Amino acid sequence: MTAGKPQAEAKTTTNGSSQNKIVDPMAVTWTEKYSDTLEKYWNMLPNFIGTFIATVAVFILGSTIRGEWLLILVHFLKAFQNETTSTSPTSSPNGTDSLFNINLEDYKLQNVGYYWICATSISYIFYLGVGGFLHWYYYVRQRERAIEWKCQPNKFMPPDLERHEILIGSFSLLLGSTVSAFIACYVMNGGDTKIYYDINEYGWLWYLASWPVVFVWQDYLTYWHHRMYHTPFLYKNFHKLHHKYKQPTAFSVTAIHPVEFLHMQAVLISPMVLFPTHWTVFVTILVYIYYHGIIDHSGINFKAHWWQPWQPDCIFHDNHHQYFHVNFGFNCEIWDKIHGTYRQKNKVYREDIYYGKGKDINECTTDELKADLDERESENVLAYRGTVRDEQVQEVKQKLK
Repeated sequence: MTAGKPQAEAKTTTNGSSQNKIVDPMAVTWTEKYSDTLEKYWNMLPNFIGTFIATVAVFILGSTIRGEWLLILVHFLKAFQNETTSTSPTSSPNGTDSLFNINLEDYKLQNVGYYWICATSISYIFYLGVGGFLHWYYYVRQRERAIEWKCQPNKFMPPDLERHEILIGSFSLLLGSTVSAFIACYVMNGGDTKIYYDINEYGWLWYLASWPVVFVWQDYLTYWHHRMYHTPFLYKNFHKLHHKYKQPTAFSVTAIHPVEFLHMQAVLISPMVLFPTHWTVFVTILVYIYYHGIIDHSGINFKAHWWQPWQPDCIFHDNHHQYFHVNFGFNCEIWDKIHGTYRQKNKVYREDIYYGKGKDINECTTDELKADLDERESENVLAYRGTVRDEQVQEVKQKLK
């Protein structure tokens, strides 16, 4: 994904002192306190290096956000370890390993405590560290120039929701890291999965075909999983928590109800237990999905690259948060187009209008149209390609005449 990097020149007053910066509402991040120092050293970097660092930061955060970095590492180690260690489960230091009087070795979970400590500690370091950096890079450093990069440039989450998403996200991160730790431990100790490490085991034809098969399987299943949680009962009792963030940030990606979070994680790792998947296919697609999960929730007008014709721009999912029951897909917008849940310019979408179909503007009252026009005008024209945003605005304006 690409986004422009505005020049970062600090404004000064007539006496040469820096103007007071807009206070970052996310008081729980470390970036506000050290913003001036970061800005000083950041301005020493060439533009292309700064952009590269921000891109790498998103990639790192995406691959560590649920503790999956440990699962990725385990598959990497399993693929390159020698034949002896691949058939010998890891032994605990004292020969026994139990939890609540359960012999963990019977379940191939010996030393799971070490995996859990690694998974959770590293995940939190990257969540707060890299996530804090990205927040500073855009939401603190470029806040006054939001029109240049933000999908909803005139709207920011209030401080209480900023803190709320980090607290909820941190708890979900604990759950995700715990699940990843157990799975990684199980795999490393020789547990059975459908992941294989030798391409010749199933041949090159399946290996090449499995790339689109696994990707489509995960993405289409995710579409229906997401859409299911937008039915009235599941939305009100579970998914509504995630939709508190109408102007999402990168921290929003894990700020999900624990039940839904674990359900989603099960969907994404399902190929491990359902059909033969080479480790490189599984790991690469998993990282891709998590990377774009960060991008799509960032609130930044990232655009898909030319080699990603299937991938919607960031505004696609930002619209989902802004208009609630529409645009349910993640890495492919085609599912919404096929099933009629893709946002249409002649429809009004609100939190009380379910099932992704919207309400025809011909059936809307004047007050409903005015409220929808306000939402449409609050979107950044730069987040769209061509004249899409202007067409959406004009559609309602014509109706109001």
